[in-house]
Amino acid sequence: MSSHSERPERSHDDDLDLDPDVTDTGGPDAAVDAASATIVIDARDGAGRRLDQFVAGQLSQVSRTRVQRWIAIGAVRVDGALRLPSQRLVGIEHIEVDPQPLESERAFAPDPVPLVIVYQDEDLIVIDKPAGLVTHPAPGHWRGTLMNGLLHADPAAAALPRAGIVHRLDRETSGLLVCARSERAFVSLSAQLAARTMGRRYAAIAEGRVTASGTVDAAIGRDPRQRLRMAVVDGPGGKPARTHYRPLGSTVSGDATGLLMRLETGRTHQIRVHMAHAGHPLVGDGLYGGRPRHGFARQALHAWRLAFEHPRDGRPCRFDSPLPPDLLALAADLGLVMPPTAPLDEADAVANGEGSVQAGRATARRRPR
Repeated sequence: MSSHSERPERSHDDDLDLDPDVTDTGGPDAAVDAASATIVIDARDGAGRRLDQFVAGQLSQVSRTRVQRWIAIGAVRVDGALRLPSQRLVGIEHIEVDPQPLESERAFAPDPVPLVIVYQDEDLIVIDKPAGLVTHPAPGHWRGTLMNGLLHADPAAAALPRAGIVHRLDRETSGLLVCARSERAFVSLSAQLAARTMGRRYAAIAEGRVTASGTVDAAIGRDPRQRLRMAVVDGPGGKPARTHYRPLGSTVSGDATGLLMRLETGRTHQIRVHMAHAGHPLVGDGLYGGRPRHGFARQALHAWRLAFEHPRDGRPCRFDSPLPPDLLALAADLGLVMPPTAPLDEADAVANGEGSVQAGRATARRRPR
């Protein structure tokens, strides 16, 4: 008989978190009606069985078809990572299931969402996400997400969990995402995230004057006082998180600073939480104490550089995204000088583990049909 336990620490990058609020320990069937409860299943009796078949057998109130849909939207994880429904279990895995409401049944479907494609080949696609676009379906946003747009642009993406999405950006954060188009790429990109070898850099505008480079090294978990927020926490509820920042310059009055950020980990809302913890919340980020400025009411954050090894041949790839017009306009209104494109030289990129070769960078952008 398979056993159920408290959810273990995930080894996979938390960009793939669905952020469940609680873990259920009363057995699988008892938790099916609670969409926020995470069920943890020990796969000791599942050796040799397909993932979807085994999970459905453990949840007597849930059909195998429904389990397959949950796997498709990323609500089932094996040892912290997304896997295909057909994966054969070894029998030593821990499986986490986030039961989904009935609305989720219609989430894994194509929608004509415009996507800005920076680069694509048969293994992967790099998207420049605008602010306001949700990355993948979740309560309140079951359709019209980037995932739905990927399914519309390439029906073959339906064969991969979350249509190939391996990391996410918050709804109001703009910038670069890489998505898999093949099983090989899905496994490789997920592994690079887990190993923290995928380079991700951000540009931001924060409140107050930041005069020196620094690092925030503080665990992040659910805010116990406000469940919609994350927070720096102590104890078992926090997961290790580290953010590096470098100031580009401050306003004359010292009320705002342009920053370059580098992530070592990918916790939910990590940059926003860490900068608020450091006393410098992002401009426009009302959830974490930032103020709107000059009509700019989203968090002033843009993912401008993405670097990784190509899943096919291991060649280093790097992609840059210019700052969007609204962020450039905010910087101008504040009197900040923010470079419209990546300002780091190759030596700095190498020193920070992002590789020295710029490969596969697109010279033009286009929308898929």
